[in-house]
Amino acid sequence: MSSIEIEDRLGITFCNRQSIAIERGEGCLVWDEDGKKYLDFTSGWGVTCLGHSHPLITDAITKQAKKIIQNPNSGFTYSPPRAKLLEILNKVLPDNLEKIYFANSGAEANDAAIKLARKITGKSKVVSTLASFHGRTFNTLSVSGGRDNAEQFLPALEGNCFVPFGNIAALAAALDEKTAAVILEPIQGEGGVRIPSDEYFSAVALLCKERGILLIIDEIQTGFCRTGKFFAIEHSKVSIAPDIMTMGKGIAGGFPFAAFAVSASVDKQLKKGDHGGTFCGNPLACAVATAVVNYLLSEKIADRVARSGELMIDGLCNLRKKYPQLIGPIRGKGLLCAFELDSDYLVTKVTEAALRRGLLITPTRNRIIRLIPALIVTDAEIAKGLELLDCALASVVQRH
Repeated sequence: MSSIEIEDRLGITFCNRQSIAIERGEGCLVWDEDGKKYLDFTSGWGVTCLGHSHPLITDAITKQAKKIIQNPNSGFTYSPPRAKLLEILNKVLPDNLEKIYFANSGAEANDAAIKLARKITGKSKVVSTLASFHGRTFNTLSVSGGRDNAEQFLPALEGNCFVPFGNIAALAAALDEKTAAVILEPIQGEGGVRIPSDEYFSAVALLCKERGILLIIDEIQTGFCRTGKFFAIEHSKVSIAPDIMTMGKGIAGGFPFAAFAVSASVDKQLKKGDHGGTFCGNPLACAVATAVVNYLLSEKIADRVARSGELMIDGLCNLRKKYPQLIGPIRGKGLLCAFELDSDYLVTKVTEAALRRGLLITPTRNRIIRLIPALIVTDAEIAKGLELLDCALASVVQRH
């Protein structure tokens, strides 16, 4: 019985699966159970930032696993790998963020940020944006404005509201005396790689400061060099000082891990017992994340990503000229890129056509296809991916 048959029989499926069972990967390439090779432009939804099976990551896992994986009494004890990671993250975070806590996933980090913001302020309202996505926990779904099925799981949470992304006037109008926090992605990922103006976040930060409202920046998809800066908030013309910043995905190159950092003023209002977790900051995850962050810095990956992103966008623009009847707007920063089609139906067809030709891409709601390759993708691999995408688009045009 194949892996696909076993998963269909025994596993719970909450999404439309592609009929492919991936057995192994190396760099930007993966192979299925039958040995067919694919070029991966999804990187596990932005997670495998150094590609698949990078020796740096496998070595870090092996070395640390031979020492200790989970501390006795978990977070009650100190940990050398955790201390090393804290030191290196302190060097790359915005200057005002002084304390860091580790989590298991981006959703968990955002959930904690929202929970702690409500505890600190004594207020419950959180303002988010339309088409945003911050996770699938109870708390994070309540501030995700791009999931049309959220109401199936949530009772109405008093006060929470959504405003158009990039619209500072709408945000200002939504803030009131009941508002605990504003939560924003620097670039909306799940919402279709939507990029605000360079002035937007400086205006948001000023507005939150003037009104005594906490600003939570969600860098889960955009952080760790994904957009050509170590954190996407660095694209702002003015230095931004969030009260809480959440991180995940690329932080450990594919190992499940996340974090959030807080300012000194926020830290002063936190008490022992306000948050916790069994696996938070375990030695194995911290060792892997330390290796990844060190590599990103030493190899100047952010600069490489900025150049690779320009190559990707130029290629997509050429495809739009070739298929103007099919491709609409193109957006991107670094290696977080997207293009619009006329319908979700066409997104499905292009995704399927690309898969048949050996290219994995990410179908996204609202007629969007995202391209999120590993940060180490080569120019030749970008060219090959665009060539395969060209063939997929041509086949869809011919059929439809």
